[in-house]
Amino acid sequence: MNKGELVDAVAERANVTKKQADAVLSAALDSIVDAVSTGDKVTLVGFGSFERRDRKEREGRNPKTNEKMSIPATRVPAFSPGKLFREKVAPKGDD
Repeated sequence: MNKGELVDAVAERANVTKKQADAVLSAALDSIVDAVSTGDKVTLVGFGSFERRDRKEREGRNPKTNEKMSIPATRVPAFSPGKLFREKVAPKGDD
């Protein structure tokens, strides 16, 4: 599902126009990105949490030359699904 399809689904479920759904979805996503980029954690109960994580400097290898190289420290966005989300995707006893 891409953003356009998500907008269509939200518009249908919320009984609003696609333009309104797109505006709300875009505002929500922008707010999450802004909050996480400043170091805040965004928690949507039942859905999951978005946060910024610091990745330490580490050693890697160039796959072409097999030469050792240093991979610099960086910050990355991270998502942890909530309990309801995990259970919906992978119900217990579903092998």
